[in-house]
Amino acid sequence: MRPKSKKLYLSHLGKIDLSGIGNRNEKRVLENLPEILAEFTDFHPDLLDVQDIYALSLNLLPPRYTQAFSIVLREPVSDAEVREAVRSAIQRVQNNPKSSSD
Repeated sequence: MRPKSKKLYLSHLGKIDLSGIGNRNEKRVLENLPEILAEFTDFHPDLLDVQDIYALSLNLLPPRYTQAFSIVLREPVSDAEVREAVRSAIQRVQNNPKSSSD
């Protein structure tokens, strides 16, 4: 029997704390996801669908990693581009359903 794998989240490199570095688009996708999902009234995603939509949305956008107290002078990805990535991801998941038995 294989032991359950534990996820490793690297937040420190020696004594250097890296936990304050994150992708700004993660928050932006999460903020837009409920509203855009509501546009798709005939689609009722399950947990895996929502995770797929979130991951696909992020993969459609360029990463925007910043440090905890970074000052963002310019956001190269517009809100419209974030919303379009989320819509595209929803449509892709909706058009390619996964069975729970897969």
